[in-house]
Amino acid sequence: MCCNSGRFFYTDSKNQHRYLRCPACALIWLSAQHYLSPADEHDHYQLHENDPQDLSYRRFLKQLWDPLRAKLSPGAIGLDYGSGPGPTLHLMATEDGFPCTHYDPLFHPDTSALTEQYDFITCSETVEHFHHPQFEFKQLMARLKPGGWLGIMTSRFVPGINFATWHYRRDPTHILFYSDETFIKIAEEYGQRAPTFVSDSVVLL
Repeated sequence: MCCNSGRFFYTDSKNQHRYLRCPACALIWLSAQHYLSPADEHDHYQLHENDPQDLSYRRFLKQLWDPLRAKLSPGAIGLDYGSGPGPTLHLMATEDGFPCTHYDPLFHPDTSALTEQYDFITCSETVEHFHHPQFEFKQLMARLKPGGWLGIMTSRFVPGINFATWHYRRDPTHILFYSDETFIKIAEEYGQRAPTFVSDSVVLL
């Protein structure tokens, strides 16, 4: 990802949120002066009701897990990166016969998980929160074994969306917004296979 500089893309009517866009990879990001404080960001995440026993939450995660699982060899070992306050996807993977650990910089910050390599890594509703995407994607790719899969769930900015009224933009912790072009560039930069766009919110690299 280049993204060393961006061009003005959008600001709201009160000029409280200013967004830039990379001319090379089409990544959109919120200007850093508008980020929440770390404490406010942490408190906002606590509002998420992510219960491993919640069947509706599991159905939501299956949008990512089912197409990723279809790509895996039996016994593949994985990491759920950015598992949040109610880690669940790693349990679903393990229950299906794919041993999986999890890591979250705020809620499960055991960095020993970041010293291993994995056959697959999941990022469910995570990459839109990255403060340093170049570093974080480099770290993720370094943790993948050759031929491994990175499964991402994040609502992409696709043709037809009105950015001004887009619900995804209105979450104060969402600071990055990806397009198809962004993921194509990421795959090219790290020598990965071309992205598989499963839906407007799920992509496999």
